[in-house]
Amino acid sequence: MSGLILDLKSNIDFKNVPQHIAIIMDGNGRWAKKQGEDRIFGHHEGVNSVREIVEACGEIGVKYLTLYAFSTENWNRPKDEVDALMELLIATISLETPNLHKKGVKLHAIGDIKSLPQGCQNQLQESIDITANNTTVNLILALSYSSKWEITNAVKQIAENVKQGVVNPNDINANLISEHLNTKNFPDPELMIRTSGEHRISNFLLWQLAYAEFYFTETLWPDFRKNEFYQAILSYQKRERRFGLTGEQIQNN
Repeated sequence: MSGLILDLKSNIDFKNVPQHIAIIMDGNGRWAKKQGEDRIFGHHEGVNSVREIVEACGEIGVKYLTLYAFSTENWNRPKDEVDALMELLIATISLETPNLHKKGVKLHAIGDIKSLPQGCQNQLQESIDITANNTTVNLILALSYSSKWEITNAVKQIAENVKQGVVNPNDINANLISEHLNTKNFPDPELMIRTSGEHRISNFLLWQLAYAEFYFTETLWPDFRKNEFYQAILSYQKRERRFGLTGEQIQNN
């Protein structure tokens, strides 16, 4: 397998690697069920995939990686699973921070962070502070996140600024809206990957993914490792990104 991974990596055009990749890490529960285990076992195994993909990003030059770790809708799952996920989140962030820091990974979080348990908030902030000066990869965890929540908050902020006379309604444009999103400090993703065979984006970065390339794979998240990641990169590099222009215009430019 290592030889195959090496071959795939050697085929990547390092001048055309996406600057920002977003991933919907789907399939942990189904993977666990196939093993005859409970769902949380799949989430534990999914951490190994996170570790590998973060490492792969550092190796090939991806500067931003956003992982959909927990959506606002996930709060509706059975309480035992949610509690276990929160405990796993705290433990994982604590255990992984030294390795992230060693590899130059800078940790960020987007979403309704205040809705997380206090212990989770504290551990998250501690790890963000520890890695604050790192520059190799920006790892962005989307936690208690949904795009509709994010856009609604942005609209509320802009409306309040209009009310206060800080913003003229005629000045509201796409750039202004982007500046009020959780992701205002990051470039928009060029590539979105979803594992497990589902073909939807589930309320994830709806605004930011407007011109992203989508890559869907049947692979369940705990089985998604460097090999599968490199395949997604190679698929991306075969595509022509036109942003509303014609192919002829892109070629002429």
